[in-house]
Amino acid sequence: MHLLNLGILAHVDAGKTSLTERLLHTAGVIDEIGSVDAGSTTTDTLALERRRGITIRSAVVSFPLDGVTVNLIDTPGHPDFIAEVERVLGVLDGAVLVVSAVEGVQAQTRVLMRTLRRLRIPTLIFVNKIDRRGADGSAVLDRMARRLAVPLVPMGTAAAPGTRAARFVPGLGPAALDALADHDDDLLAAYLDGGVSDARLHTALAAQTRRTLVHPVYFGSAVTGAGVPELTTGIERLLPTADGDPAGPLSATVFKVERGPAGEKVAYARVFSGTLRVRDRVPFGDGGEEGAPTDGRLESGAGGGRVEERIADGRVGGGGSDGRGDGCAEGVGGGGPSAGRGARRRAEGRVTALGVFESGTEVRRDSAGAGRIVKVWGLGGVRIGDALGRSRTAYAHHFAPPTLETVVVPGPGAGRRSLHLALTQLAEQDPLIGVRHDELRGETSVSLYGEVQKEVVQATLAEEYGLDVTFRETTTLCIERPAGTGHAVEFNKKGANPFLATVGLRVEPASPGAGVEFRLEVELGSMPYAFFKAVEDTVRETLGQGLHGWQIPDCTVTMTHSGYSPRQSHAHQGFDKSMSSTGYDFRGLTPLVLAEALRRAGTLVHEPVHRFRLEAPADTLGALLPVLARLGAVPETTGALGTACVLRGTVPAARVHELEQRLPGLTRGEGELESAFDHYAPVTRGAVPERPRTDHNPLNRKEYLLNVSRRVGD
Repeated sequence: MHLLNLGILAHVDAGKTSLTERLLHTAGVIDEIGSVDAGSTTTDTLALERRRGITIRSAVVSFPLDGVTVNLIDTPGHPDFIAEVERVLGVLDGAVLVVSAVEGVQAQTRVLMRTLRRLRIPTLIFVNKIDRRGADGSAVLDRMARRLAVPLVPMGTAAAPGTRAARFVPGLGPAALDALADHDDDLLAAYLDGGVSDARLHTALAAQTRRTLVHPVYFGSAVTGAGVPELTTGIERLLPTADGDPAGPLSATVFKVERGPAGEKVAYARVFSGTLRVRDRVPFGDGGEEGAPTDGRLESGAGGGRVEERIADGRVGGGGSDGRGDGCAEGVGGGGPSAGRGARRRAEGRVTALGVFESGTEVRRDSAGAGRIVKVWGLGGVRIGDALGRSRTAYAHHFAPPTLETVVVPGPGAGRRSLHLALTQLAEQDPLIGVRHDELRGETSVSLYGEVQKEVVQATLAEEYGLDVTFRETTTLCIERPAGTGHAVEFNKKGANPFLATVGLRVEPASPGAGVEFRLEVELGSMPYAFFKAVEDTVRETLGQGLHGWQIPDCTVTMTHSGYSPRQSHAHQGFDKSMSSTGYDFRGLTPLVLAEALRRAGTLVHEPVHRFRLEAPADTLGALLPVLARLGAVPETTGALGTACVLRGTVPAARVHELEQRLPGLTRGEGELESAFDHYAPVTRGAVPERPRTDHNPLNRKEYLLNVSRRVGD
């Protein structure tokens, strides 16, 4: 039996979950079609989803076709939950993008299609709601061709659109041949020589769909069932099935984590290779090919062992000296040159139970092979994005990061400790909410995509954790970038350095999206590897708050000096901590050195900027342009679309909400705005935004050392 892991994606309210219900009913998995409005759908299992009528968490359900078992993953359509969609994309074999025949191409539709194309995921398009008043199949097809700008192959036409009698009339027309011939010279030659058979045409269609060269388009209605049998046939015949060798090395990716009834972690994973079995001990952790070149990432060599365990108390042996890395560490293996995007987190756990999806239900199995979507119990420290066994690739972000932040305020009876624990568990399910705790002020903040997500967090805390909370005003989430190059160094036992360590760091700018790269200009053998690991980990942690309190996501940090005091002990006595370097010394000194290097480099605060498309009556342009200017928007192109005017440009993310609120009044209610994150740009208007620090403030040496000494004394 072949397997197909299929994603259903759409802009909110396009009918994605209703289509899922219809597909399950058509396949005979459910006897009665559930209703989104009634809260009775199969995949919307959360009480909050049923009450609000929107999908918040991705859900998996399976149904059989002739020769293919489809694992269908229903994803959220609201842009506030785009992170949930992102995590699913990496485990799909194919997708169905749902478009409303009434609303047509919407902002999220374009974002999703661009991403599906970039990831080369074979995709069918289902134009839903052809039975609704105002539906126009041919007009929607024209708008898709213009606004999605992808090669489309209509699989038929919509008859009697806008009525309850609307139906799908299958048939490949001349447009199909034109689209396919663009990528197949032999097909074009055969057509010119006398014609192309239907079999030849369908073979070419399947091949080009699987290569993402074209996208077949179906018309129908999830409510009436029109067009759904034809779509089902297309799913079976046009999309590729899962590959992978069940006998190969284990390689799986975790795309969802939830808590079971007893509070245990349950991971959802796609198995790409090998077989996962109950009672197996499975390594898991951050993505990246195990044993692959590290581009100089700091990793232990032979004898390095599991460094995370070895440096728990910072006590490692060896000899050495301070300065620019002279000396040699005893008991520390080799290792390669050092740089890279991040120290890998690897762990191991024993699988206690497995669940797979079959015919609409979840069933327990002793094993699950390549191609399967599986639920895994027993991996207590697992996170979203983790690789089980070997990873095919590092986990990547395909959509924009959250650009909003708010402080969660506990209400009566909601203790701060309970709130922090609850938010931490929610972050397991959605890591991008980015829980940030300020010990000094006793505040916890979260990152968000929008106001609807904030409402969902509030309702979830109330219903699942019994915590009543409110929120402070939502603020924009900025970042910092180094303005130049800065270098700082502090030497062991010299000057005002209270730590038994030598650390020198140079900070340099990096291109957007490059991440944090950590390099060495000293020999890896100059001191115990655990100390290098402590410096790198602390560098990455410290870069969470730049000179103005914002994260520095992209830069290169080079360690230029290293040194330590070797282990001191006396006969018949124990380890003398006061005269020997420990991991604490390097973790304590690194923030001070890095902060000084950043101070010398300088940083610029960058705010998120959205790219927008605004369509409005042409005669309202005179009222729109001054308002756009006051909001910091920059129109870049202006075009005409009938009697309407289309503006494209950029606008600060912080002003998008205000623009949305003012648009109806400026355009007689006829204006349409699409916006999506595009890039970060330096803040040029008003005061530079500052973010309260939540660390020990290494920018203030006296305060920092006092805070660190207090923490050690606790």
